[in-house]
Amino acid sequence: MVDKLMRKFLVPANKPVDLSERSTNETLGWDKDSAKGELAKVIGQMAFHQHRLMAEASQSLLIILQGRDASGKDGLVRHVMTGMNPAGVHVVSFKVPAGVEKQHDYLWRCHAALPARGEVGVWNRSHYEDILVPRVKKLVPEETWRARYRHVRDFEQMLVDEGTTIVKFYLHVSHEVQRERLQKRIDNPESSWKHDPSDLSDRAIWPDYEEAYEDVLRETSRPHAPWYVIPADVKWVRDLAVAKIVLNSLQEMDPQLPSPKDDLRGITVV
Repeated sequence: MVDKLMRKFLVPANKPVDLSERSTNETLGWDKDSAKGELAKVIGQMAFHQHRLMAEASQSLLIILQGRDASGKDGLVRHVMTGMNPAGVHVVSFKVPAGVEKQHDYLWRCHAALPARGEVGVWNRSHYEDILVPRVKKLVPEETWRARYRHVRDFEQMLVDEGTTIVKFYLHVSHEVQRERLQKRIDNPESSWKHDPSDLSDRAIWPDYEEAYEDVLRETSRPHAPWYVIPADVKWVRDLAVAKIVLNSLQEMDPQLPSPKDDLRGITVV
Protein backbone atom coordinates (compact mmCIF):
# COMPACT_ATOMS: atom_id res chain seq x y z
CA MET A 1 0.00 0.00 0.00
CA VAL A 2 2.79 2.43 0.88
CA ASP A 3 4.67 1.61 -2.33
CA LYS A 4 1.53 2.33 -4.34
CA LEU A 5 1.05 5.59 -2.44
CA MET A 6 4.63 6.65 -3.07
CA ARG A 7 4.45 5.84 -6.77
CA LYS A 8 1.25 7.85 -7.07
CA PHE A 9 2.74 11.02 -5.59
CA LEU A 10 6.38 10.67 -6.68
CA VAL A 11 7.85 13.15 -9.15
CA PRO A 12 10.01 11.08 -11.56
CA ALA A 13 13.48 12.47 -12.30
CA ASN A 14 13.79 14.62 -15.41
CA LYS A 15 10.13 14.19 -16.36
CA PRO A 16 7.83 17.12 -17.22
CA VAL A 17 5.56 18.13 -14.34
CA ASP A 18 2.06 19.54 -14.86
CA LEU A 19 0.58 20.44 -11.49
CA SER A 20 -2.81 21.07 -13.06
CA GLU A 21 -3.01 17.33 -13.76
CA ARG A 22 -2.34 16.39 -10.13
CA SER A 23 -5.26 16.29 -7.74
CA THR A 24 -5.38 18.64 -4.77
CA ASN A 25 -8.36 16.93 -3.10
CA GLU A 26 -7.58 13.23 -3.47
CA THR A 27 -8.90 11.08 -0.61
CA LEU A 28 -7.39 7.76 -1.73
CA GLY A 29 -10.53 5.96 -0.63
CA TRP A 30 -9.78 6.73 3.02
CA ASP A 31 -12.38 8.02 5.46
CA LYS A 32 -11.71 10.63 8.11
CA ASP A 33 -12.50 8.57 11.20
CA SER A 34 -10.35 5.58 10.29
CA ALA A 35 -7.59 7.87 9.00
CA LYS A 36 -7.32 9.47 12.44
CA GLY A 37 -6.65 6.12 14.07
CA GLU A 38 -4.28 5.11 11.30
CA LEU A 39 -2.31 8.34 11.71
CA ALA A 40 -1.86 7.68 15.44
CA LYS A 41 -0.59 4.19 14.62
CA VAL A 42 1.85 5.46 11.99
CA ILE A 43 3.18 8.20 14.28
CA GLY A 44 3.78 5.57 16.95
CA GLN A 45 5.83 3.54 14.48
CA MET A 46 7.72 6.68 13.46
CA ALA A 47 8.59 7.30 17.12
CA PHE A 48 9.85 3.72 17.48
CA HIS A 49 12.27 4.09 14.57
CA GLN A 50 13.26 7.60 15.62
CA HIS A 51 14.26 6.23 19.04
CA ARG A 52 16.60 3.82 17.28
CA LEU A 53 17.89 6.57 15.01
CA MET A 54 18.84 8.66 18.06
CA ALA A 55 20.54 5.71 19.73
CA GLU A 56 22.44 4.68 16.61
CA ALA A 57 23.60 8.27 15.94
CA SER A 58 25.11 7.52 12.55
CA GLN A 59 22.37 8.63 10.13
CA SER A 60 19.99 11.58 9.86
CA LEU A 61 16.70 12.26 8.11
CA LEU A 62 15.87 15.57 6.45
CA ILE A 63 12.22 16.28 5.64
CA ILE A 64 11.62 19.29 3.38
CA LEU A 65 8.18 20.92 3.19
CA GLN A 66 7.29 23.33 0.42
CA GLY A 67 3.96 24.70 -0.73
CA ARG A 68 1.85 27.76 -1.28
CA ASP A 69 0.76 29.97 1.58
CA ALA A 70 -1.93 28.16 3.62
CA SER A 71 -1.06 24.77 2.10
CA GLY A 72 -0.65 23.43 5.64
CA LYS A 73 3.07 23.25 6.37
CA ASP A 74 2.68 24.44 9.97
CA GLY A 75 -0.31 22.17 10.55
CA LEU A 76 1.57 19.18 9.19
CA VAL A 77 4.47 19.78 11.56
CA ARG A 78 2.05 20.13 14.48
CA HIS A 79 -0.04 17.05 13.69
CA VAL A 80 2.63 14.65 12.46
CA MET A 81 6.13 15.57 13.59
CA THR A 82 5.28 16.34 17.21
CA GLY A 83 4.51 12.67 17.75
CA MET A 84 8.24 11.98 17.78
CA ASN A 85 10.66 12.71 20.60
CA PRO A 86 11.28 16.49 20.42
CA ALA A 87 14.81 15.96 21.74
CA GLY A 88 15.68 14.41 18.39
CA VAL A 89 13.63 16.59 16.02
CA HIS A 90 15.00 19.87 14.74
CA VAL A 91 12.38 22.09 13.03
CA VAL A 92 13.57 25.12 11.06
CA SER A 93 11.37 27.72 9.37
CA PHE A 94 13.29 29.61 6.71
CA LYS A 95 12.32 33.26 6.40
CA VAL A 96 13.52 35.96 4.01
CA PRO A 97 17.33 36.15 4.39
CA ALA A 98 18.32 38.95 6.76
CA GLY A 99 21.37 40.30 8.55
CA VAL A 100 24.45 38.13 8.25
CA GLU A 101 22.57 35.66 6.04
CA LYS A 102 22.51 38.22 3.24
CA GLN A 103 26.28 38.52 3.39
CA HIS A 104 26.80 34.88 2.44
CA ASP A 105 25.79 32.54 -0.36
CA TYR A 106 22.20 31.32 -0.22
CA LEU A 107 23.15 27.83 1.02
CA TRP A 108 25.26 29.13 3.93
CA ARG A 109 22.41 29.21 6.42
CA CYS A 110 21.24 25.76 5.32
CA HIS A 111 24.41 24.03 6.51
CA ALA A 112 23.91 25.25 10.07
CA ALA A 113 20.28 24.07 10.02
CA LEU A 114 21.00 20.48 8.98
CA PRO A 115 20.06 17.65 11.36
CA ALA A 116 22.98 16.11 13.21
CA ARG A 117 23.56 12.37 13.08
CA GLY A 118 20.75 10.73 15.00
CA GLU A 119 18.32 13.60 14.36
CA VAL A 120 15.28 14.23 12.20
CA GLY A 121 15.34 17.66 10.59
CA VAL A 122 12.17 19.31 9.31
CA TRP A 123 12.51 22.35 7.05
CA ASN A 124 9.36 24.47 6.77
CA ARG A 125 10.30 26.12 3.50
CA SER A 126 13.90 25.69 2.49
CA HIS A 127 16.71 26.51 0.08
CA TYR A 128 14.14 26.10 -2.70
CA GLU A 129 12.76 29.53 -1.82
CA ASP A 130 16.05 30.90 -3.15
CA ILE A 131 15.13 29.60 -6.59
CA LEU A 132 11.39 30.24 -6.60
CA VAL A 133 11.17 33.77 -5.23
CA PRO A 134 14.12 35.31 -7.12
CA ARG A 135 12.78 33.79 -10.32
CA VAL A 136 9.16 34.86 -9.96
CA LYS A 137 9.92 38.33 -8.61
CA LYS A 138 12.88 38.85 -10.96
CA LEU A 139 15.32 39.61 -8.16
CA VAL A 140 18.30 38.06 -9.98
CA PRO A 141 19.15 37.31 -13.62
CA GLU A 142 17.81 34.09 -15.10
CA GLU A 143 21.30 32.60 -15.37
CA THR A 144 21.67 32.99 -11.59
CA TRP A 145 18.51 31.15 -10.53
CA ARG A 146 18.92 28.52 -13.22
CA ALA A 147 22.42 27.66 -11.94
CA ARG A 148 20.88 26.98 -8.53
CA TYR A 149 19.20 23.81 -9.81
CA ARG A 150 22.67 22.32 -10.20
CA HIS A 151 23.86 23.74 -6.88
CA VAL A 152 20.93 22.17 -5.05
CA ARG A 153 21.29 18.79 -6.75
CA ASP A 154 24.99 18.70 -5.82
CA PHE A 155 24.28 19.90 -2.27
CA GLU A 156 21.67 17.21 -1.70
CA GLN A 157 23.89 14.52 -3.22
CA MET A 158 26.65 15.50 -0.80
CA LEU A 159 24.24 15.22 2.14
CA VAL A 160 23.15 11.75 1.05
CA ASP A 161 26.75 10.66 0.58
CA GLU A 162 27.43 11.78 4.16
CA GLY A 163 24.58 9.78 5.65
CA THR A 164 21.49 11.99 5.42
CA THR A 165 18.29 10.58 3.92
CA ILE A 166 16.24 13.30 2.18
CA VAL A 167 12.52 13.26 1.46
CA LYS A 168 10.77 16.32 -0.01
CA PHE A 169 7.07 17.18 -0.04
CA TYR A 170 5.23 19.75 -2.12
CA LEU A 171 1.86 20.35 -0.45
CA HIS A 172 -0.46 20.88 -3.41
CA VAL A 173 -3.37 23.16 -2.49
CA SER A 174 -5.98 24.52 -4.90
CA HIS A 175 -6.50 28.20 -5.63
CA GLU A 176 -9.98 28.12 -4.10
CA VAL A 177 -9.04 26.28 -0.92
CA GLN A 178 -6.14 28.65 -0.41
CA ARG A 179 -8.58 31.56 -0.71
CA GLU A 180 -10.84 30.04 1.94
CA ARG A 181 -7.96 29.39 4.33
CA LEU A 182 -6.46 32.84 3.91
CA GLN A 183 -9.86 34.41 4.57
CA LYS A 184 -10.30 32.32 7.73
CA ARG A 185 -6.84 33.39 8.83
CA ILE A 186 -7.75 37.05 8.41
CA ASP A 187 -11.13 36.70 10.13
CA ASN A 188 -9.91 34.73 13.14
CA PRO A 189 -8.29 36.89 15.89
CA GLU A 190 -6.23 33.87 16.95
CA SER A 191 -4.59 33.56 13.54
CA SER A 192 -4.82 37.02 11.97
CA TRP A 193 -1.31 37.79 13.18
CA LYS A 194 -0.07 35.30 10.56
CA HIS A 195 -1.46 37.36 7.69
CA ASP A 196 1.17 38.89 5.43
CA PRO A 197 0.29 41.27 2.57
CA SER A 198 2.50 39.15 0.31
CA ASP A 199 0.00 36.29 0.69
CA LEU A 200 -2.45 38.25 -1.44
CA SER A 201 0.06 39.69 -3.89
CA ASP A 202 1.44 36.20 -4.51
CA ARG A 203 -2.08 34.97 -5.32
CA ALA A 204 -2.17 37.53 -8.11
CA ILE A 205 0.79 35.79 -9.78
CA TRP A 206 -0.35 32.21 -9.08
CA PRO A 207 0.49 30.96 -12.62
CA ASP A 208 4.05 32.28 -12.35
CA TYR A 209 4.63 30.39 -9.12
CA GLU A 210 3.02 27.26 -10.53
CA GLU A 211 5.39 27.28 -13.50
CA ALA A 212 8.36 27.89 -11.21
CA TYR A 213 7.37 25.00 -8.95
CA GLU A 214 6.91 22.67 -11.91
CA ASP A 215 10.45 23.42 -13.06
CA VAL A 216 11.90 22.99 -9.56
CA LEU A 217 10.18 19.63 -9.15
CA ARG A 218 11.38 18.41 -12.54
CA GLU A 219 14.95 19.66 -12.11
CA THR A 220 15.57 18.50 -8.54
CA SER A 221 13.60 15.30 -7.95
CA ARG A 222 16.13 12.49 -7.96
CA PRO A 223 16.08 8.91 -6.64
CA HIS A 224 18.33 9.93 -3.75
CA ALA A 225 16.27 13.05 -2.94
CA PRO A 226 12.75 12.54 -4.29
CA TRP A 227 9.88 15.00 -4.42
CA TYR A 228 6.32 13.92 -3.61
CA VAL A 229 3.34 16.06 -4.62
CA ILE A 230 0.84 15.64 -1.79
CA PRO A 231 -2.83 16.68 -2.20
CA ALA A 232 -3.35 19.30 0.52
CA ASP A 233 -6.97 20.42 0.25
CA VAL A 234 -8.06 17.72 2.71
CA LYS A 235 -5.92 18.11 5.82
CA TRP A 236 -6.28 14.60 7.21
CA VAL A 237 -5.33 13.08 3.86
CA ARG A 238 -2.29 15.35 3.66
CA ASP A 239 -1.13 14.38 7.15
CA LEU A 240 -1.58 10.64 6.77
CA ALA A 241 0.02 10.50 3.31
CA VAL A 242 3.12 12.36 4.49
CA ALA A 243 3.34 10.32 7.70
CA LYS A 244 3.25 7.05 5.77
CA ILE A 245 6.04 8.17 3.43
CA VAL A 246 8.17 9.45 6.32
CA LEU A 247 7.68 6.14 8.14
CA ASN A 248 8.76 4.28 5.01
CA SER A 249 11.93 6.38 4.87
CA LEU A 250 12.75 5.56 8.49
CA GLN A 251 12.09 1.87 7.89
CA GLU A 252 14.41 1.86 4.88
CA MET A 253 17.11 3.59 6.94
CA ASP A 254 16.71 0.68 9.40
CA PRO A 255 18.54 2.26 12.36
CA GLN A 256 19.90 -0.24 14.85
CA LEU A 257 20.39 -0.04 18.60
CA PRO A 258 24.10 -0.06 19.46
CA SER A 259 25.51 -2.90 21.52
CA PRO A 260 26.20 -2.18 25.20
CA LYS A 261 29.74 -0.97 25.87
CA ASP A 262 30.25 -3.67 28.48
CA ASP A 263 29.00 -7.18 29.17
CA LEU A 264 25.88 -6.55 31.27
CA ARG A 265 25.34 -10.15 32.35
CA GLY A 266 25.23 -10.52 36.10
CA ILE A 267 25.14 -6.79 36.81
CA THR A 268 22.71 -5.79 39.56
CA VAL A 269 21.94 -2.18 40.34
CA VAL A 270 21.85 -1.55 44.09
